Amino acid sequence: MSQKEIIATNKAPQAIGPYSQAVKVGDTVYLSGQIPLIPETMELIAGDIKAQAQQVFNNLTEVAAAAGGSLDDAVKVNISLTDLGDFAEVNEVMAGVFKQPFPARACVQVAALPKGASIEVEVILSL
Repeated sequence: MSQKEIIATNKAPQAIGPYSQAVKVGDTVYLSGQIPLIPETMELIAGDIKAQAQQVFNNLTEVAAAAGGSLDDAVKVNISLTDLGDFAEVNEVMAGVFKQPFPARACVQVAALPKGASIEVEVILSL
């Protein structure tokens, strides 16, 4: 059985619960869901859904780097939105973050997210 390696960086928001920013097992890295928190203040970024989505992907980029990879290594992305009306804008941001071939993805609407966030994204990397 592969050893678990806990991934942590100060360049992304610290966990707001009993979880790790990411866990690496073998060549697979599981990045915990990120909401649009500014790492230095742990406050939600101001702005529309595009600004929030960009902050989320910035946070995920830093965690991926701490794991020795990048979002180019993403194989699966799970997006939770409090309003599926934001779907098109989030797609625009995602298209600027990921290159083809794009990772697999799910996007669902949820009733609420931590700290009143509008978006949360989790990613699985294959290094």
